[in-house]
Amino acid sequence: MTDEPLATSTATHVMGEDERELASLGYKQELHRGWSSFTNFAISFTIISVLAGPVTNFSFAWNAGGPVAISIGWPVLCAFVLLVAFSMAELTSAFPTAGGPYWWSAKLGSPGWSWITGWMNIVGLVGIVAGVGYGAAIFLQATLADYNLNVLGVNFATSNPSTILHETFLLFLIILVGYTVVNIFADRLLAIFNNVSVGWHVLGVLVIIGLVAFVPSHHQSASWVFGTRFNNTGFHGGLTSGLGFWVYVLPLGFILTMYTQTGYDASAHTAEETRGAAKAAAQGVWRSVFYSAIAGWALLLALLFSATHVKGITAAGGGAIPVVNLGLSAWAAKFTLIIFTVGQLFCGAAGLTSASRTWYAFSRDRGMPGWGLFRRVNAKRVPLYAVLAVSVVSLIITIPAYFGTKTGVPWAYFAITAICTVGLYLAYIIPVYLRLRAG
Repeated sequence: MTDEPLATSTATHVMGEDERELASLGYKQELHRGWSSFTNFAISFTIISVLAGPVTNFSFAWNAGGPVAISIGWPVLCAFVLLVAFSMAELTSAFPTAGGPYWWSAKLGSPGWSWITGWMNIVGLVGIVAGVGYGAAIFLQATLADYNLNVLGVNFATSNPSTILHETFLLFLIILVGYTVVNIFADRLLAIFNNVSVGWHVLGVLVIIGLVAFVPSHHQSASWVFGTRFNNTGFHGGLTSGLGFWVYVLPLGFILTMYTQTGYDASAHTAEETRGAAKAAAQGVWRSVFYSAIAGWALLLALLFSATHVKGITAAGGGAIPVVNLGLSAWAAKFTLIIFTVGQLFCGAAGLTSASRTWYAFSRDRGMPGWGLFRRVNAKRVPLYAVLAVSVVSLIITIPAYFGTKTGVPWAYFAITAICTVGLYLAYIIPVYLRLRAG
């Protein structure tokens, strides 16, 4: 006698249990439920992406706080984020539905709370798709520039700020189309993509740490990494002490951590596609935050120890790209940028999955304009119109980045990251507050 019939019977039992639990919440099974617990964890881990947020927003912390905002700010803030994740995991276990935070708010509070939470969640998740996609375009443009590529008449090695902005936006558009195609036509492969992404992120961090440890001829000291403060914001007179620095400038640098540690609600939003969702999705929420905190801190410390060309990095805007280009040899810098870029491509595709499921679920509960259209799934059980809606809105809100400034700064991108962070944490905190209020 083989184990296969028993395994099949167990899977069928779990599937039936998941569907019954979903029915008890008022919904029928419409999405394909084929994800394992690891895949559920993988989508949140991929959206958090320590190869995306920490490096695309490195300049926030470098200029508003300096190394201290990164080396100490990251672990301290991640500890508080983990507390939020634990609370969300409890709610995910109790209510494993694609609605996630807005549904919890409806159950624990009122339709008004649910409406506010839902819209904050939508704004934040669409911001993730736009922000990560544009961040990936920035890194892809820098990678192509390092290789001095000229593709179809497009000179990626240009130093003209306006041209770089236009090239970056073109790459963003191509990336966004890629995200959309994958989410529509390769839905069954998304689980594999997310699983592979975990391996890419873990191995990528280890490779980068290895490059930083052995390629540069010298490194920064621990006292510099954990004790140096910068204030290049123009606020508080450039001072790195006093009340203005601690309560205004330094918190701006915390955007790096808070923006990165978002999107872990994806495990809740994909609960209806996960087997054994009550346990698996709940674990996916907090585990993704925990392991990302460890991997992200290791990566950020590696970058700080290699940041020996302080003036050059600051003159170039304080981003991770000049840290890599100035601190590593040419081949190592190119290889590192490729690792970052691919990780960000994984991140954005997963972000579109999470955002579209939220759009679909909110439409199912008639919270979105045009809900009758966006709640539909196609023959492959993919919320096609929700995917398209998220992609189109992500494109629209990123259009101002095409223009930027004369110095080539895409202010719209920084605005998107800030809005994304605020929107998502409001969506996370509201149901947690309502749960605490309920006793």
